[in-house]
Amino acid sequence: MQVAQLYDSIGVSYTTTRRTEPRIAAQIWAALGDARTVLNVGAGTGSYEPPDREVTAVEPSAVMRAQRRPGAAPCIAASAGSLPFADQSFDAAMSVLSDHHWPDPIAGLREMRRVARRVVVFQFEVLLERFWLTRDYLPEFASLYSSRPTLAERAAALGARAEPILIPWDCVDGFFYAFWRRPEAYLDEQVRRGISVFNLIGKPANERFVRALTADLDSGRWAARNAELLELQTADFGAKLLVA
Repeated sequence: MQVAQLYDSIGVSYTTTRRTEPRIAAQIWAALGDARTVLNVGAGTGSYEPPDREVTAVEPSAVMRAQRRPGAAPCIAASAGSLPFADQSFDAAMSVLSDHHWPDPIAGLREMRRVARRVVVFQFEVLLERFWLTRDYLPEFASLYSSRPTLAERAAALGARAEPILIPWDCVDGFFYAFWRRPEAYLDEQVRRGISVFNLIGKPANERFVRALTADLDSGRWAARNAELLELQTADFGAKLLVA
């Protein structure tokens, strides 16, 4: 599935379920340093765009572009692999949970490096056993990204350092890992609709997942398996900020 097609499908509920998490945003904006002009690649509906800088957005999905709020940064219909800008046009380029869907992530990251003097990318390392959702309920997850560049390979392509990002238990951005201490949220169809993994694995896998998690929540099995998470305020599930 093409990136624009995927987000045309999952993006309908983004303004409801996918919002800027202020604690993560603060880390991203700090990594931008003193950049005044910022390119947001795979910008979606505009989450995480810094309000105090001159932002230009790039987003291939018409559904996503249409949901950008009035007064949001100007948004261009383009894709990461071929950014329509001259070399070093921006002080910084950023991307938030987007590059895992690009046809060629390495090419897209190198394009960001070409057009900007600094690059900041928020993404997750795939650690199947660390997160109960992938470990216990979604065996399909492993095959979704098995042929994609690893986070280490992406960092190497950028010449980037990796800074850990801890996910707060009450994260307001409903991405895949957000509800690690609130498992019942994944039973909400609208929440799942805004998470690409659930769209990519298909309806039968979704139905099986809902049945299994519902049963484990009702029986107390989920709580018994994951008791160590219940008192944590933040957790590390492999989220990194790549800064180059």
